[in-house]
Amino acid sequence: MATLRTALVGFGYAGQTFHAPLIAATAGLELACIVSSNAGKVRQYWGEDVAFTPDINMVLADPDIDLVVIATPNDTHADLTQRALLAGKHVVVDKPFTVTLEEAKALATLEKQTGRILSIFHNRRWDSDFLTLSRLIKDGTLGRVTQFESHFDRFRPVPRDRWRERASVPGAGLWYDLGPHILDQALCLFGRPVDLWADIGTQRPGGGATDYFHAILRYADGLRVILHGSMLTADSALRFAVHGDSGSFVKHGLDSQEDMLKAGLTPGCHSWGWDPRPGQLTRVDANGTITATNHTGMPGDYRCYYVGVVNAIRGLQPNPVTASQAITVMEMIEAGVQSALTEHTVKL
Repeated sequence: MATLRTALVGFGYAGQTFHAPLIAATAGLELACIVSSNAGKVRQYWGEDVAFTPDINMVLADPDIDLVVIATPNDTHADLTQRALLAGKHVVVDKPFTVTLEEAKALATLEKQTGRILSIFHNRRWDSDFLTLSRLIKDGTLGRVTQFESHFDRFRPVPRDRWRERASVPGAGLWYDLGPHILDQALCLFGRPVDLWADIGTQRPGGGATDYFHAILRYADGLRVILHGSMLTADSALRFAVHGDSGSFVKHGLDSQEDMLKAGLTPGCHSWGWDPRPGQLTRVDANGTITATNHTGMPGDYRCYYVGVVNAIRGLQPNPVTASQAITVMEMIEAGVQSALTEHTVKL
């Protein structure tokens, strides 16, 4: 089948670090053009191998462009996705899908009207630790899960001068940046909760965007899902602490792929996606005997997302991350904001 010529819109951190190398490394995709206002940066990384334009209209009018990947600031996602769909392009948009639930629903309707594929880049479904944990839950190793704790913490006491950390930018702040990752993972594992409570705030001085969140999702069977993110956690290694009636799984350290990409390594290279820090699996047998072992788990691979996009466009498999799935994430995002503002639990 013909290679899908792909235009990447935006060459900031997400475009440069994640999308460009993953597109280039995925069979069936060609990184044909980058839309950015920073020609020097594009040429520094890609030379003359990839076409460059500062004008997205040139991409949207080009009949040879099949797929448009949007990796721009969050408050531009809805407009650019709408324009690309109306131009007849398939679209990948970085998370969060949009800034508001209303925008997300409108784009899902437009996807159906245009007959194009609209997919959202929830790449953390292909983290090594998440794939490992998913298998442990699915095969019953932990028994019935009663508590799921997911952390995405960092230590950056001084805010950076970028749109993600400016209070004046719609969709900025940690809840919109890292919240979608761990909300999507929780929804993949356990589905929609009964209700949600969230505390979202700003802890660093300077009046920047929110840099802290702590959310609790409650389920009818008693399960509690705890989601936490902070920019002021010096001991930020904890990733998962999951407990069931047959055992626990505790994992420290993030998936290695982002660091590999930042180092300029090619996706799929030696040791790609292998996690250097195994989790600890603690099990309790029928006699009450407790055993604790290191559990290395499965390798991660973000390329699987783009392979899924290629196959979905070719009609070979379902969309790897659908608009309806991302809409549910947006519902959780808005419920969290409402809960934090009202200081009440929000029914879903």
